Amino acid sequence: MSELTGKEKAAILLVSLGPDASAKVFEHLNDEEIEDLTLEIANLDKVPAEIKEEVLDEFHQMCVAYDYISHGGMDYAKEVLEKALGESRANSIIDRLTASLQVRPFDELRKTDPGQILNFIQNEHPQTIALILAYLDAEQSAQIISSLPPAKQSEVAKRVANMERISPDVIKEVERVLEQKLSSLMTNEYSSAGGIDSIVEILNLADRSTEKTILDDLDKGDPELAEDIRQKMFVFEDITLLTDQAIQLVLRQIDTDNDLPLALKTASDEVADKIYNNLSKRASQMLREDIDHLGPVRISDVEEAQQNIVNEIRRLEEEGEIVINRGGKDEVVV
Repeated sequence: MSELTGKEKAAILLVSLGPDASAKVFEHLNDEEIEDLTLEIANLDKVPAEIKEEVLDEFHQMCVAYDYISHGGMDYAKEVLEKALGESRANSIIDRLTASLQVRPFDELRKTDPGQILNFIQNEHPQTIALILAYLDAEQSAQIISSLPPAKQSEVAKRVANMERISPDVIKEVERVLEQKLSSLMTNEYSSAGGIDSIVEILNLADRSTEKTILDDLDKGDPELAEDIRQKMFVFEDITLLTDQAIQLVLRQIDTDNDLPLALKTASDEVADKIYNNLSKRASQMLREDIDHLGPVRISDVEEAQQNIVNEIRRLEEEGEIVINRGGKDEVVV
C-alpha cells in the first residue's frame, strides 16, 4: 500500500465510510481540498478488499496514536504503540503524525489546575503572563486573569489583545524560565497567539466585575482598544443568551420599525424565534411582513442595524438593566 498517495488513501477512506460520514468530513475542508478529493474519488477504480482494510487499519492506528499524544504526550504515545505494534510500526505511525502535527507551546500547563498556574506565574512580568494566557484554554485564562490584582488585570489584557506573532525563541525562553519542557514538535515557524479575539474569549468567560475593571481601565489608557474589544464582546447572534424579560426590555428601547426588520433580514432562525416569541401575535406577524417587504438590502445596512441593537443591549447591561449570561461562572442576580 506504500505506493498509494495520501489523496488516494483519503479517497478510499471516504468511500469506505459512506456518504453521510464523508459529507461531515467535507464540512471541515476548504474548497480546494474538496475539489481534489472529489476528483480523486471520481477517478477511483474498484479497490481490492485487502487494500481497503489496510487503509482503514492505518486510519484507525493514526487516530489511536493521536489520542495517546493528546492525553499523554509524545513519549507516552510511542511507548504504548511500541508495546502494541512493535518498534518499527510505532515509529512509522509517529513519523507520519509528526509530519503534520504541531503541539502548541505550554501544552503541559493546559493539563494543570488554573489555581496552581496562578501561583506559578502571578509574580511574572505582565508580558510573560499575557503570553501564557494566550496559549492556555480560554476557561483557564479567564480564571487566572480574574484572580490577578486589578491593576495587573488590565495590563495583561492589553498585552494579550495587542499580541500578534511570537518568535519561537521568545517562547522557548519563557518556557525555560518557567522550567517547562518545550514540546519536541515545536516548529521553527512563527506561532500566532493573542489578539482581540483571544482577550474577548477570555473576558466572555471571566466574571462581570473583572470584565468591567479591565475595560474601564483600558478606556483611560487605550480607548480605541477598549471599543474594539466591546464591539466583539457581544454580537447580534448572542441575543439568544438573553432572558425573555431582557428581550422585552430591549424591544422597548430599539427602533422596531426600521432597525429590527433590517437586523432580522439575515438572522438565524434561533435569533428570529427569540424575537418573535417575545412579541404579541399581531406584532410578530407585522414584523414578518415588514421583513418580506424589504426586498434586497445591502449587507452593510443589515450590519449597521444589528450593531445599533447590540449597542443598546450593551448600554442596558452597563446600566444594570439586564444581565448577559455568557456561560462563565454563575452570577448572583438581585
